[in-house]
Amino acid sequence: MPSLFELALTLVPGIGSITARSLVDRFGTAEAVFKASASELRQTPGLQSKAVEGLLSKAGLNRAEQELRFIEKFHLQSLFITSPLYPKRLLNCCDAPVLLYYKGQADLNSMKVVSVVGTRNATDYGKELTRELVRGLKTHNTLVVSGLAYGIDIAAHKACLEEGLPTVGVVAHGLDRIYPAQHRQIAERMLASGGILTEFMSGSKPDRENFPKRNRIVAGMADATIVVEAGANGGALITADIANSYDRDVFAFPGRTTDPFSAGCNAFIRTNRAHLVTGIKDIEYILGWEEPEQKQVPSAQMKLPINLTGDERLLAEVLQGSGPMAIDDLTISTRLPLSRLSVALLNMEMQNIVCALPGKVYRLA
Repeated sequence: MPSLFELALTLVPGIGSITARSLVDRFGTAEAVFKASASELRQTPGLQSKAVEGLLSKAGLNRAEQELRFIEKFHLQSLFITSPLYPKRLLNCCDAPVLLYYKGQADLNSMKVVSVVGTRNATDYGKELTRELVRGLKTHNTLVVSGLAYGIDIAAHKACLEEGLPTVGVVAHGLDRIYPAQHRQIAERMLASGGILTEFMSGSKPDRENFPKRNRIVAGMADATIVVEAGANGGALITADIANSYDRDVFAFPGRTTDPFSAGCNAFIRTNRAHLVTGIKDIEYILGWEEPEQKQVPSAQMKLPINLTGDERLLAEVLQGSGPMAIDDLTISTRLPLSRLSVALLNMEMQNIVCALPGKVYRLA
């Protein structure tokens, strides 16, 4: 159960996701942030006076109490950034929400997670591609994330339900409603093995400015974003751009040169912002996924060089015990900042201690 202070931290004027994470890093907990003295808060780099005043006045606690009652009544999960259930891939994004609201059964930290997005004006071609894609993803027991919107999004959710694959819809409003309302039945069916996720409190409407915020969650909680069909402009391309900014793999299905609903996909492929994908085999190759029937052979123990730095030795020990790991998983296991992790991996590659595999996966050489 979340604390009132965790809920209230998201309500203080002048405190966004980045500032909230910085404050929790500095003081340890949301409660400690609210209990910090005026001088401690004023000495916090980058904290505006409006935010200091809000913290000192305990702004948002009343609204937080109301939200806590809503969470209890409807049996929701509130995932603060310190929660072990918080999507670990999203934690590696600098602008990740400090708090998420979730209802469902899916493991948000599944071994394989992809986002499937596309135009709201999906053609029969796009819908069939989506069904084929989901059938391929089923062989890997992949968690499929999308936005519960018209078009490709809802086609992906429906295909997952048909194939028995867990799917999570990330919405741009509070969990007291479903938008669009026509997708309520699908959303309710998704709760059995998938779920609905948002960063917005109850009462939040699906306002225009909320959708780009929603898109960053769709991109950030997945290993890769797959654009099935997209016009020259639209939310799917925003999601793909965000995924690129997070250094995640982006895939796009090509379409006919004269098809306006494939113009965005074709442009992303042409400008090297997306891998061209024609089916699950392309995704398996780029992401370094093994075929389901292949069993991973544990790597033999190796004698580590004596000249490794502390970071490099930690990395080697983690890889020796686990086998190949994605860079996101390595940041979690080693608790190293991505900047230090990248330097250590590069040095170890140059010494032929580790090998880089497709999909930003690393293993001991």
